[in-house]
Amino acid sequence: MKSQELQKLDLPDCPGVYYFFGPKKEILYIGKATSLKDRVKSYFGSDLIHTRGPLLVKMIGEAVTIAHTTTDSVLEALMLEAHQIKKHKPYYNSKDRDDKSSNYVIITDEDFPRLIVIRGRGLEQKLEEKGYKSKAVYGPFPHGSELREALKIIRRIFPYRDEKCKVYPATAGRAGKPCFNAQIGLCPGPCAGWITKREYRKQVKRIQLFFEGKKVELIKDLEKEMKSLAKEQKFEEADKIKHTLYALEHIQDMALIKRDIERTHSADTVRIEAYDIAHMSGKQAVGVMVVVEDGELNKSQYRKFKIRVDKNDDVGNLKEVITRRLNHPEWDMPQVVVIDGGVGQLNAAKEVFKNQKIEVVAVVKDERHKAKHILGDEKIIKAWGKSILLANADAHRFAIGYHRKLRGKGFRI
Repeated sequence: MKSQELQKLDLPDCPGVYYFFGPKKEILYIGKATSLKDRVKSYFGSDLIHTRGPLLVKMIGEAVTIAHTTTDSVLEALMLEAHQIKKHKPYYNSKDRDDKSSNYVIITDEDFPRLIVIRGRGLEQKLEEKGYKSKAVYGPFPHGSELREALKIIRRIFPYRDEKCKVYPATAGRAGKPCFNAQIGLCPGPCAGWITKREYRKQVKRIQLFFEGKKVELIKDLEKEMKSLAKEQKFEEADKIKHTLYALEHIQDMALIKRDIERTHSADTVRIEAYDIAHMSGKQAVGVMVVVEDGELNKSQYRKFKIRVDKNDDVGNLKEVITRRLNHPEWDMPQVVVIDGGVGQLNAAKEVFKNQKIEVVAVVKDERHKAKHILGDEKIIKAWGKSILLANADAHRFAIGYHRKLRGKGFRI
């Protein structure tokens, strides 16, 4: 598909979900946007290979047309995107991001279901380890920070139990103590007997309709119940439904809008790994790996390395750490690697990664160990400069902290 053909589509400047179709009318890729017009236009820029990667460049070459569905908010676009990806399983969505790094929302199968988030594959096994069974699964959601913001908004509209809520209502009509989330209105309070199983299941059903992008059906259901409650002169309950309807029609998702706009312009959707070495005059040397995904530190994937041969050789130590890292194919591979140092460290890292399609950059520091400039491909630096510096700074902090901890304990390899 060519940029000239894009002009004929006249995409709207509003939130929604877009679909790239191939020559056999198959869906190649599904995405969501704050502005359909701006997001789809970004796929036809001259720097696409740097901001999106070679896989999506290939997808654009195969696409013959684009379709779209508008939504009233970015939150609804996010829900619809995940639902459509799960339904259609487009080839380039599955190849664009390793499923191990995606997030899923699970509604548990119990009397008062919880909403919990699980990352990666093996969902049923992970649920079993937590002692749950699934009633429904939604996702994939590739960006954890975006999902967290979305769940905050949804929970204000439809309060629900989460994984931290461990208490059920006491038997024989005795109410338990309300949890903290119930006290602040984020949980309907089954722990305190504030809601029956039947009413709570209604709430869960509404959440499911929202996750499935069925807002029209959801609003009709709420309006029907509001009228029924008013007819029964249950005005207080009817007023609560009225407030829920208002919240649905005036979704406050500025945080999601901001994140989506930043992602459109910075393409900050890659996995970035940063490496640093710490030692004292060549003694007690350690190395670390820090991970930034979606512009945020992912501390669950940080790694520590004790250098096996102490020597005052930062380049040699760096090579050892990276080589050992590559011995772990089960770890997700990065698109960008950040090295602390100059040309020597940069070339050493490039040598180790020479058989990998990975961009390598180096952050050069001044005498105060503050970032002075970045060595490497200018387009990569322009696209992900903020995340590169974030990863480098935390790698230095993590390395120094690990070195000091082991030095204090009496270092042993």
